[in-house]
Amino acid sequence: MSSSAKPSTSAGQPVALVGNPNCGKSTLFNALTGARQQVGNWPGVTVEKKSGFYRHGERQIEVIDLPGTYSFDEAGVTADSIDERIAQQFLANTDSVAIINVVDASSLARGLYLTLQLIEARLPVVVAVNMMDVADRHGMHIDATALARALGCSVVCIVASRNEGIGTLKDAVDNVLAHPAAALPAFKSPEARYAHVDQLVKDCVRQTPVERTITEQIDRFVLNRFLAFPVFLLAMYLLFMFAINIGSAFIDWFDLMGIVLFVEGPRQLMQSVGFPDWLTAFLAEGVGGGVQLVGTFIPVIGCLFLGLSFLEDSGYIARVAFIVDRAMKKLGLPGKSFVPLIVGFGCNVPAVMATRMLDREPDRILTTIMAPYMSCGARLTVYALFATAFFPHNGQNIVFALYLIGVAVAILSALIVRRYLIAETHGVFILELPAYHLPTLRGLVLQTWQRLKGFVVRAGKAIVAVVIILNVVNSAGTDGTFGNQNTEKSLLSAIGRAITPVFTPMGLTPDNWPATVGIFTGFFAKEVVVGTLDALYAPKDSAGDYDLAQGISDAFASVPANLEGIGDLLLDPLGIDLGDTSDVTAQAEARAIEVGTIGALQAGFAGQIGAFAYLLFVLLYMPCVATIGVIYKEIGGFWAVFSAAWSLVVAYAAAVTVFQLGGGAPDLGSAATVVVPVLAVAALAFGGLIHWGRRRQVRLIPVVQIH
Repeated sequence: MSSSAKPSTSAGQPVALVGNPNCGKSTLFNALTGARQQVGNWPGVTVEKKSGFYRHGERQIEVIDLPGTYSFDEAGVTADSIDERIAQQFLANTDSVAIINVVDASSLARGLYLTLQLIEARLPVVVAVNMMDVADRHGMHIDATALARALGCSVVCIVASRNEGIGTLKDAVDNVLAHPAAALPAFKSPEARYAHVDQLVKDCVRQTPVERTITEQIDRFVLNRFLAFPVFLLAMYLLFMFAINIGSAFIDWFDLMGIVLFVEGPRQLMQSVGFPDWLTAFLAEGVGGGVQLVGTFIPVIGCLFLGLSFLEDSGYIARVAFIVDRAMKKLGLPGKSFVPLIVGFGCNVPAVMATRMLDREPDRILTTIMAPYMSCGARLTVYALFATAFFPHNGQNIVFALYLIGVAVAILSALIVRRYLIAETHGVFILELPAYHLPTLRGLVLQTWQRLKGFVVRAGKAIVAVVIILNVVNSAGTDGTFGNQNTEKSLLSAIGRAITPVFTPMGLTPDNWPATVGIFTGFFAKEVVVGTLDALYAPKDSAGDYDLAQGISDAFASVPANLEGIGDLLLDPLGIDLGDTSDVTAQAEARAIEVGTIGALQAGFAGQIGAFAYLLFVLLYMPCVATIGVIYKEIGGFWAVFSAAWSLVVAYAAAVTVFQLGGGAPDLGSAATVVVPVLAVAALAFGGLIHWGRRRQVRLIPVVQIH
């Protein structure tokens, strides 16, 4: 896997931000560029690339935020991750970019090693000594004038989080662009360079005694051997509550307003002016439905990014890797991978996007492959319906078992992918615990906005494209008409009837074709399965034209109503408590379905074992279109296809095996005649996926050529 890229000069003079991880580069990037930012990926790889602009005097400056790196090797062979390799090869293959070398003032010695390498390479450098407020609290007094004289380049002391020193830094950048400084003579060895760094610190830094720092005081509790894990669980609980439950309170607003603005409003307008039915279906249900679906993820993902940004900027996320690293290491993952997986229990889409916090590409891929098996809240709506119909006395135990099965399959998938598909290069693991900071509101909002915009613009395109296809097929009737969503006349229902025999080994009879259609519509979003089954099992008369004014009113009324229920989730954040599932009428009312649907379910499925096999399939089969779209944008098309195909194989094999061996077959011999061929085909499919992956020679530390 290779790629090429070069700095753009059409938009302005390029200036790159270079520094160690956790030195405050992103904070400085936001301080310099504000909202004038562009987010994408470096060509050929899935590492995020951020660039932005600012104007100073008559000069337009393009700022490129490079991934963090500890050293500069022109060949890139010392890089321990793709992030470092991108940064190093970018610097090695450009001679037209000025450098703002961001150095953590409280860890000056570590940052100056990279500084010396940049100056030795004859790059125009301005040193931005960041987080001077932290250095002051640590009793460090840095003589910037002496340091600039020793290095032979401009040195500016800043506090990026407060915008202190930013104007002076911009002046220094203008000066270095006009008058590049002379290079230092090359050091003969790394040891000589380290010795020079030590001498610089002795000459330019004065240390005064201080009491125990705030960071040390907090870490006495946060990293305490007995308190660390409970504190971590509390932090994850609060993140989950904020991102999933608080964010979910606004989903109905986005959903209902999306229907009004992008689906029903345009539909009624187009019908009034005589648009053909096929065009109305394409624009309103296809394009509009796709935009509406993307919109429903905005509150949850926005809250997630806001919460993660707070934990990252405060310095706590780095501690997470330390706290749970031992447990996650058995899967070949860092402790920070635990955070996206926890988020996955609320929604898989933000879970996949949360993998951006991981530093290494192998970790992002493994965690992304695991995330869809964390049973999300949307699947819980399906579990609740079937618990009411088939498990009225032990529904919660069944639901809890499904959650555990999902975790087990996630672990198995990670082990298989790591063993067969990832040619991983192992580097030195460096765990850095930065000082604690109180994030600024401006920084949090900017960072959240950029990440959220990236989801809407990048992943949203893929989601809308797939939703257009699914919605049009669902709307189109076998008689050529449109507007047949979730009815027997729809083309999707016809497809469901045709392929239902494929699902017979897991307990679906040809007469129970609505369950097959539910599997298809579950690809939109898993909660849609319930609506599909309700519509097909208990058809209703048309409700007439959609009332747009009522839709807007319902949207605004939904927010306070949903927020009122937050208190009930404090002790049950996953919502596993289903209540009294034996009260069919109350459960049907709570799920907004017809009572007849529950009776139809009981008649259509082969008892409890048939229902459980179906739930197992819903748990394990391919993620919803939004999750697949995000996987595609985050780690590439191969992994999106692999995730979908692998999950289908696992889901089908598991559902068939459970149904046949759990009593669905009349005897063990009959079960074996079905299970053995299915497992054999699953093994062949698995082998095909592995062979495909190996032929592609997937490498997680690719050679990235940047010209």
